[in-house]
Amino acid sequence: MDSSALLPLIGIPIVVAGFALRFNPLLVVTVAGLVTGLSVGMDFGMLLETFGEKFINSRSLATFLLILPVIGLLEHYGLKERAQDWIASIASATSARILMLYFLLREGTAALGLTYLGGQAQTVRPLLAPMAEGAAVSAYGEDLPQTIRDKIKAHSAACDNIAVFFGEDIFIAFGAVLLMDAFLKENGITNIEPLHLGLWAIPTALSALIIHMFRLTRLDASIRRDVATWKNSSNLNGKQVTA
Repeated sequence: MDSSALLPLIGIPIVVAGFALRFNPLLVVTVAGLVTGLSVGMDFGMLLETFGEKFINSRSLATFLLILPVIGLLEHYGLKERAQDWIASIASATSARILMLYFLLREGTAALGLTYLGGQAQTVRPLLAPMAEGAAVSAYGEDLPQTIRDKIKAHSAACDNIAVFFGEDIFIAFGAVLLMDAFLKENGITNIEPLHLGLWAIPTALSALIIHMFRLTRLDASIRRDVATWKNSSNLNGKQVTA
């Protein structure tokens, strides 16, 4: 095989090595793209033009980068603390109930194509996780162990990921649905339309909803057990130190 035919693949080992060495992901991908472009004969000006065009066309990335400074500014001025204080004022609020409500809203809006109403950076980190954590703090005190706080944050992130992943496939104009439709037609399966794919995604989304709701019903009990174990361990350690 002609070695020149393998030049376009040079970016793959660069990405693998960069991620393995824990370099900045954005820097690694940018360098891999530049090296790949130069290796196939693109001049530097064309490379910059291509990078700029893809960046502008990727509206989600541009929106994400614009949102980050705003979220950082809101966090600096106490957004997380205000969210926790508000949840603490609601007696019936628990971590599981907050996450259940968010899951329902997230999956429902994703099914309507509104996938950018939530997200890890703009919703989970500054709002959802602090609210769920605040409910636990209100119930068990400010000295809640970090392991329990991390569990709540992990469940908050999972709620967003799972809800949007299974909800967005119901929306027939979603990119993945159109990709599957094009793939089927290219392989001679022409009797399936995007509407059919969207309809068949509904049972999967409902199954994901039921399964995750069952998981969340156990979250409050799990937090309660972890807190009890932590308090017992603290009491035993305190007695040993006294003795």
